Amino acid sequence: MASVFRARRQVVRATVVRRSALPIAVGLLLTGACAHSTPSAMAGDGASPKVSMSATAPNPDPRVGLKAGLMDAQEAVWNLHVLSRTQPSPKFMGITNSDLAFTGPYAIQGSYAGYQVWDISNPSHPALKTAYYCPASQSDVSVYKNLLFVSGEGLTGRIDCGGEGVKDTVSKERLRGLRIFDISDISNPKNVGNVQTCRGSHTHTALVDPKDPDNVYIYISGSSRVRSPNELPGCSSADPNEDPNSALFRIEVIKVPLAHPEQAAIVSSPRIFNDLTKPARHGESEVDKAESAKEVAEAKAKGGFTATIFGEEQVLPSRFVKPMLDSAVKARGGTGEPTAADSAAVRAAIPGMIAKMIGPPPANPNAGPTQCHDITVYPEIGLAGGACEGYGLLLDISDPAHPKRLDAASDSNFSYWHSATFNNDGTKVLFSDEWGGGGQTKCRATDKHEWGADALFTIDNDKLKFQSYYKMPAPQTKFENCVAHNGSLVPIPGRDVMIQSWYQGGLSVFDWTDVAHPKEIAFFDRGPVDSTRMASGGSWSVYWYNGVMVSSEISRGLDVVELTPSAFISQNEIDAAKSVKWDYLNVQGQRKIVWPPSFALSGAYLDQLERSHGLAADKIAAARAALKSAEKASGSARSTALTQLASQIDADASGSSDGAKVQKLSESVKALAAGE
Repeated sequence: MASVFRARRQVVRATVVRRSALPIAVGLLLTGACAHSTPSAMAGDGASPKVSMSATAPNPDPRVGLKAGLMDAQEAVWNLHVLSRTQPSPKFMGITNSDLAFTGPYAIQGSYAGYQVWDISNPSHPALKTAYYCPASQSDVSVYKNLLFVSGEGLTGRIDCGGEGVKDTVSKERLRGLRIFDISDISNPKNVGNVQTCRGSHTHTALVDPKDPDNVYIYISGSSRVRSPNELPGCSSADPNEDPNSALFRIEVIKVPLAHPEQAAIVSSPRIFNDLTKPARHGESEVDKAESAKEVAEAKAKGGFTATIFGEEQVLPSRFVKPMLDSAVKARGGTGEPTAADSAAVRAAIPGMIAKMIGPPPANPNAGPTQCHDITVYPEIGLAGGACEGYGLLLDISDPAHPKRLDAASDSNFSYWHSATFNNDGTKVLFSDEWGGGGQTKCRATDKHEWGADALFTIDNDKLKFQSYYKMPAPQTKFENCVAHNGSLVPIPGRDVMIQSWYQGGLSVFDWTDVAHPKEIAFFDRGPVDSTRMASGGSWSVYWYNGVMVSSEISRGLDVVELTPSAFISQNEIDAAKSVKWDYLNVQGQRKIVWPPSFALSGAYLDQLERSHGLAADKIAAARAALKSAEKASGSARSTALTQLASQIDADASGSSDGAKVQKLSESVKALAAGE
């Protein structure tokens, strides 16, 4: 979730978004039809939906018009099965849940209250293993072996994990950076190290270098203001031309010795943003501009308070204004309600306070971004994708301590480059745009399809080439925060399939194998948290892990879903995907997907060739029958049958319209024959 110091009408997030969902009224009323309940599209009771063999999405879209509710909202499901819905543990109830990491049978869920560890070995009934209370924003998590890494960026996070916050402007009690826990005993995590950084850690990325088994590298993306050097010596917010040690225009690389995590330290601060210029941006939509002007006029008519922020006049929430009014009353030794003079004093003080919160204008107003929001590393291909506020970066990480920029892409349709995902062979990369910072409603019928979406690129000679956009297609209401957020690949062999969160837009599964024409193939969505006001909620992130897809629901807890067979995905493809097993997963530390030989894998390739008409129908039928017969055999008889089948497939390849897929099929059958 982007820092609201950069997002319109969210400049006071540090004050108002700490423990509960924040009502933010934005947008216009979206007129939506009532949801239509059909067996293939609705499964609100968690029962397995019937297989939908239609190659088109349900129409009208059942996501439109869903009944609101916190824990009892109406649901729409298509080509997915909801295995479980688990509410947060008591101390985490009502507090924002954030990102996910996985180790063994556990899903580790970050939270502004700390983190929870769920045992998902039975995904239909997740069991709470640990609820570690350690308030901080936003508690981004990753894991490697016995170590858990947790981000802290806000001003109230404490080294001792206390809940009382930090009141002093400068304090030795404050934690802004990376916490390191030993989770050898996952029921009893131990804080074994902290690394303080100048801008805190909004997110971080764990890089496991195949060439360096003794260390793990952590890339820190800190997007808050630079802290005082009185609190952390060496921190500087000056332009790098004035101070070469400036905390701006860089990331931090932390090296963590696995045997001695307490020795973790920053080993480099690469300036991967050098020479980038300020990108063109689309600003707010005409609908938002009109709504904002209306809100400002109504607030002024009622005596409300406004402020000009980044050149636009905005209404200040009462929770921001009230403490200032109370201080004005106290300053004159008064009691009771504020007077007109108190209000006038506060109005006069607001511009200075806003200026202090935003900070001084940049020395170079045409300079590009000063920090990344998130970085996805893919060590097996030596590349990383940096989602860096105004740009998408392609990075060379062959030397993990010294990443280098290979290319940078900007797009005037993008507002805030948020996260990145490579396809498995590293020929494509997807960047998401968190337009509105995650707290606004950007999936209304009036919002452009290209805004708050994904941008899909191919990678050619280390250069990014734009191909298309993808956006969850169902219009959401003015009370649902919705924009592109975190997702992961689904390991369907031979295809690029992804599941992605859209906050209150729910979960969307889409195929981007044809990078110019991405297509939605499954979804799960709920109605708004509240039907009368904007209340934060929805999926922060959803990731595939060992056969299921786990979603961190901001307000409702943990959801687990699985794919069901459909016209878009066969049972063989699902079974092949489920054959991929990992001992741990950090999605921002992307791992190469390798499918073990299986009859499902060969069947999946056959299903795909049938779907695309890549082989003649009679040849597909013959291959399928031979595969089924071989599966029933054993020993040398099975090996001989599979070897003969592979030879026949090779012979059929010359007449195929999809030779590459036929080759994958042949290779999978040969691997089965060899008993690999």
